[in-house]
Amino acid sequence: MPEPEPPDTPPRQGGGPTLREVLLHRGYLGLLLVAVLVGVPISLVAFGFVGLEHELQHWIWESLPDAAGFDRAPWWWPLPALALAGLLLAPIVTRLPGRGGHVPVDGLGGAPGLPRDVPGVVLAALVGLPLGAVLGPEAPLMALGGGLALLAVRAPVRARNPRVVPVLGTAGAAAAISTIFGSPLVAAVMMIEAAGLGGPQLVALVLPCLLASGVGALVFTGFGHWTGLSIGALSLPHVPATGTPDPGDFLWGVPLAVAVTLVCVAGQTLGRRVKAFTGTATAPRTALRTAVRTVGCAVAVGACLTAYALLTGRSPEEAALSGQATLGALAADPAAWPIGALLALVLCKTLGWGIALGSLRGGPIFPAVLIGAALGVACAPLPGLGTAPALAAGLAASGAAVTRLPVTSTVLATMLLGGQAANAMPLLIVSAVTAFLTAELLRGRAGPAPGAATPASVDPA
Repeated sequence: MPEPEPPDTPPRQGGGPTLREVLLHRGYLGLLLVAVLVGVPISLVAFGFVGLEHELQHWIWESLPDAAGFDRAPWWWPLPALALAGLLLAPIVTRLPGRGGHVPVDGLGGAPGLPRDVPGVVLAALVGLPLGAVLGPEAPLMALGGGLALLAVRAPVRARNPRVVPVLGTAGAAAAISTIFGSPLVAAVMMIEAAGLGGPQLVALVLPCLLASGVGALVFTGFGHWTGLSIGALSLPHVPATGTPDPGDFLWGVPLAVAVTLVCVAGQTLGRRVKAFTGTATAPRTALRTAVRTVGCAVAVGACLTAYALLTGRSPEEAALSGQATLGALAADPAAWPIGALLALVLCKTLGWGIALGSLRGGPIFPAVLIGAALGVACAPLPGLGTAPALAAGLAASGAAVTRLPVTSTVLATMLLGGQAANAMPLLIVSAVTAFLTAELLRGRAGPAPGAATPASVDPA
């Protein structure tokens, strides 16, 4: 496999290299080739990971209760499931390299991790997510893809060419998450927006991400059809029909976006406090404390899910896990959900999500999207609003509030709504921007978005 090298074209007098100089440099062309070549094996591994995670989830929450004589998971099911998750996760976050991956309240993953961290990330995700952790698979997949991509370049080469690491790691992350958001375009846009680059640097990053995510989507689609396995991607097979936006949609949509943001930021604030409570495993004494508190936090997440089942008489599975299955059911038949059940889902899911953000391992986006959608549908009976615009506003606002990437959130909501997105587009944009601004004001700072692996400059000079 060719070894990518940073372009060494001298900068133009009075500025950096032109876009043509970047794209035609042999080092960059080699980087594009590596992005395509690593996209295939990374996507195969990622497909195996999400397929296994989905099968374990189905077995724990559906097959096992059925075998025990229950028609669905009983109200107490989350307590032993999450306790087991905490017991299995504790040694991973205190002993293995990489500590099982980053704490999800910190964002989507930061800079690409090292290959040696990948086993711990995979194990932490496989013991936590299927057992009911209120988190998504996106962050572990990104760490998996970024770490495996760096295996394509030997350590001495990485040391000599440090600018290759963030770009190749970002491309690997894009390949790994190419379809879990329903489209490879969402993965590519997420990486681009999180990078915060412009000009030739932006295009230099765009092409590896697009190539890797496109190859990854092809592999996911092909193997999904061949094996018949489901990866549990975030999708809405059925959504309410939308009409032409009217003033009532915006009259209620803007405050709804603010309300969704308040809930999401509250969950993240809880997550930061939980992270401080669990501490870091940097010494034997603090490692034991972190392990014990990790187990306690996992049980607390289980208690939130149990509370939802007791409050509503519904299955605790609706509040557990990443939420993509519940989101699909909610969008397909909103009338089947009483307002009380929706509000209980928002409350219990947010509490469980906030605790998981600071103690367990996974991604923050999937549960937040369900929280936003549930709060939106709960507000749908307001005069002049309606289910379809309320759902659209909740989807866009929750994504923007949590990721701090308003363009990515708008694209994600557009993909989820499918053919209904055209009419909802003005409301999606307004909701995403409103949520983004509100979240930044609530946080009281305007630092860089804690998004995906944020690449360093790809300046070829």
